Amino acid sequence: MGGGGASFLKMVLSNFDILAGPVVSLAYPLYASIRAIESKSPVDDQQWLTYWILYSMITLVELTFAKVIEWIPLWSYGKLLLSCWLVMPYFSGAAYVYEHFIRPMFVNPKTRVNIWYVPRKKDISSKPDDILTAAEKYIQEHGTDAIRDLVNKVCYYSDVLHWINIQVHNLCSKITF
Repeated sequence: MGGGGASFLKMVLSNFDILAGPVVSLAYPLYASIRAIESKSPVDDQQWLTYWILYSMITLVELTFAKVIEWIPLWSYGKLLLSCWLVMPYFSGAAYVYEHFIRPMFVNPKTRVNIWYVPRKKDISSKPDDILTAAEKYIQEHGTDAIRDLVNKVCYYSDVLHWINIQVHNLCSKITF
């Protein structure tokens, strides 16, 4: 019987991330979210709403880059640690991420660049809005240097995404299914 118990313990420890992951990232946050909804404090509402946004983003990244992530040896443990940091009330990681990264992007709109900017028509007789009108308005509001910087950023990120696409394609071509 001792050998069976030892092998069970070994199995649990070797699969700790698989067993603890759903509890840490889903079960406890679900429970805490329900309690936050029922409480009068907006602080815990913010903590758990922010957590679910971050959890959705992590899941989206995982689903998008699954073939690459499976090559990262300690990804599941890193994700478990990140989930613990985001979830545990002692750390309030989700609230920290909200206060330091998400909130500044939305509260201070001058630091953010809206690449989908399309001016609204003032009336039916006005000139139709198009990309050139939007670009002209952006140049008027921010100057030619700002539009040049924006174009350079778009070109840079386009090159980075192209390089990542090539690397993923090369990696996937080496994998046999």
